Amino acid sequence: MLERISGSLLDPDALYVSNAELFHSPSLRGLNLVMGFTGFADAGHVVKQITTELLDTLDSEVVAVFDADQLIDYRSRRPHVTFVEDHLQDYQAPSLALYRLVDGLGNPFLFLAGFEPDLQWERFARAVVRIVEQLDVNLVTWIHSIPMPVPHTRPVGVTVHGNRPELIEGISVWKPTVEVPAAVGHILELRLTEAGRNIAGYVIHVPHYLAEAEFPNAAVAGLEYLGAAASLMLPSDRLREAGREVGRQIAEQLEASEEVQQVVSRLEARYDEKAEGTVRRSLLADENDELPNADALGAAVEAYLARKEPGQ
Repeated sequence: MLERISGSLLDPDALYVSNAELFHSPSLRGLNLVMGFTGFADAGHVVKQITTELLDTLDSEVVAVFDADQLIDYRSRRPHVTFVEDHLQDYQAPSLALYRLVDGLGNPFLFLAGFEPDLQWERFARAVVRIVEQLDVNLVTWIHSIPMPVPHTRPVGVTVHGNRPELIEGISVWKPTVEVPAAVGHILELRLTEAGRNIAGYVIHVPHYLAEAEFPNAAVAGLEYLGAAASLMLPSDRLREAGREVGRQIAEQLEASEEVQQVVSRLEARYDEKAEGTVRRSLLADENDELPNADALGAAVEAYLARKEPGQ
């Protein structure tokens, strides 16, 4: 019987070019990998905001770059270029790359981010699985967001999936059985699970009436879940401040419209009804559902503050 050959007729290693010295460095072995792809749903621009925050704030090195010409359909997702009076500039070429980042406590981790491939999903998945195996990645986490009928006045919800029960139980607030359009992250989760690798995916719930705009609170929640799963201190200060400003703008719009107030009130009532009696596990709890003691928390805070530059 023929084996599944979808996407396997071309060499997956030819899809990317790596920084050979860094890629083969022992320092890259056994790290955690975070993934996020733009182009699928991305309600509230959660993945976009997280990607920008991590790459702008943390020390980074490029480990590998994927060939956009093989993976993207330019005519369906056209890049932008700026026309300035009589010439062109600032062509925004699509990018999909693997980075090595360092968190606020000095812990290195891997970050695979950029556009969601339009083409060659199975080949791309085989390439990622090979990289995960070659680097002996400890845990893969990935994130995306979807619009949901929930109010912005309640905690941001999440649905977790994967093969790590200790990262799922007590966290998910929505556990349906439903057929949904697949994303490349789903394919990667399936193939990594088949390869016996540890993986957890996080779906952030964004109020449907805010899905088309940037909703920083959802991005902050995403960073908190990813950080808790991979034991990383991920930056969120700028997003928290942006969230406060967005909150003020939403409050002004609510005050100006009784109809919108009624919609939000109905969503709040529905949310509270479903949430009643539900106990969610703290993100600070470990795999044994135990909270760290004061000494452990204090040491983590001191290490973080020691890494902050003066004036920050």
